[in-house]
This record gives sequence, C-alpha cells and structure tokens, in this order.
Amino acid sequence: MEVRTIDLIGVPMDSGKRRQGCLMGPDALRTAGLHRALADLGHTVSDHGNVSPAPFTEEADGRLHAPQETIAWTHALSDVAQSASATSVPIFMGGDHALALGTVRGVANAAAQRGRPLFVLWLDAHTDYHTPATTASGNLHGTPMGYVTGRRGFDGFPQITHPVQHENIAMLGLRSVDAEERAALEQSDVTYVDMRQIDEHGIAKPLAAFLDRVTKANGLLHVSLDVDFLDPSVAPAVGTTVPGGATIREAHLVMEMICDSGLMTSLDIVELNPFLDERGRTAQLMVDLVASAFGRRIFDRPTRAY
Repeated sequence: MEVRTIDLIGVPMDSGKRRQGCLMGPDALRTAGLHRALADLGHTVSDHGNVSPAPFTEEADGRLHAPQETIAWTHALSDVAQSASATSVPIFMGGDHALALGTVRGVANAAAQRGRPLFVLWLDAHTDYHTPATTASGNLHGTPMGYVTGRRGFDGFPQITHPVQHENIAMLGLRSVDAEERAALEQSDVTYVDMRQIDEHGIAKPLAAFLDRVTKANGLLHVSLDVDFLDPSVAPAVGTTVPGGATIREAHLVMEMICDSGLMTSLDIVELNPFLDERGRTAQLMVDLVASAFGRRIFDRPTRAY
C-alpha cells in the first residue's frame, strides 16, 4: 500500500438545501476518528480546520435557495481544492453536496495545470445534473455535475474554464433521477449505473471498467461520496433518504477497489447530517469506508457493538 499525504479540510456548508444540519458534518467525522483511522494505516495526515466562504451579502430566497452564499463557498473551495490537490490527497469533509461545485472545479483546474484529464466517480442516489433553471426544488446541491461539465445557466458563479468531460464521469448507485436530468444525461457520454443494474450484475464490473479507463488515460480521480449512496437502513444521517441503496459490503468493495487502483487523488464526503444520526453510526460508517479507500482490510477492522 502506498503511503499518502492526506489533508483533511472541513466544509461546514449548509446552503445547498433548505434542511439544515450538514454544517455539523466535519466535526462528526472528526469525533468519529477519521484522522486516527488514516494515521493508523501509516499515512501522513493533517487537519487544516474548516474553510469559510468568500465574503457575500445575504439575500432573501427567491426561486433558488441561498444562491449568493453558495457562490461564495464555490469561490473559496475552488481555490482551496486547486491548491491542496497539488501537494496532497485532500479529503473535503462536508457539508452538503453543493460543496462539489467548488471542489470539483478546483481539482479540474489543478489537473489542467498538470496536463492530465480529471475523472469523477459520483457515488450518489442522485445525478445532481440540474442547472439553476431546471431544479424544481431550488436547492443547489442538485446542480454540481451540471456546473462542472459546463452546462449553461450558472450566472454569477465562477467561470468553468476546464469542464469535466462527460465521458470521464461515472455515476454509481442512482435511484432518484428527475426527468430533466434523465433526458439530458441520455444525450451525453456519462456512465450511469442505477441500482437495478447493480442488483442484476453487481457493482464491481462497471467500477472496474471505469477505473481501467482512468488508468489508460493517465487520469486523476476525484471521488464524491454522498451518504445517500448507501441504503438509509445502514446510513440514516442524511436528509435525502432514498430506500434501496448500496449495502455496507457493496460500499466497502467500491472503496477497496479504489484503494487497489491507487488512482484516487481527492475525495468529498458529503450530506452527513449528524442531527439525523443514531448514536453516531453513520459518521462511524463513513470513517470506516474512507479507511477502506486508503488501505484498511477486513482483518484490520475493530469489532464494534452499537
């Protein structure tokens, strides 16, 4: 196993949707022992505290929820992600999934500076491929994939100078996709794998094929892990629960395969809402999954009673 230099970066961001609580996510992951879990595997781990948004002026909600605050976070996170990914493997501890507006934009800029393509593995119940014009809810945590691929309509947001190519994106675990997103994705080259495909054929085959493409392209890999990728029976601490998600073993297999590939260069952990958790078990599960992505194996795992 390769020893990595890992930067933990807290993102107490709660502007991407109306239901509050994700701002507590970074501290829940700290309390659940993320730093220790990674350090015990031999990695060099530094916690850089929490990012703050760029200055902004609050305004009353219109059709969109908290757009100015979300734009401010996008500016700040783009800069942090671009800088951190040049020297380490940054782990962005969210925070709602709108943080990926900034993190993916930042690592895409860093990849372009290095002359290498960026690939994105999106582990989520949702595609988050909306634009501000198509989202019915007005919640901007449903728009990151639309934004970073260069879709139009993100007025006021930082310009996307290095869009992520659609053929470089794989979405696994889908089970809640709006009609507008579905129609747009069906016209794209995005790899999307819903839970029926996983039920029928397993999760390893499509993931292995995607990782092989990253390797052949000498690409950098950003992984964005949403709590709702998992079934809510095992990960209840999320405000966007959709039954029928990945099992604990399917999720660990994904992380173990990512580790085996040695390809991951940055990671989001998003939508953890400790206010909705049960005795911290979702936070602990997320820590265990991240540990699997960085080399923990079955025989390394402590036995816990919840």
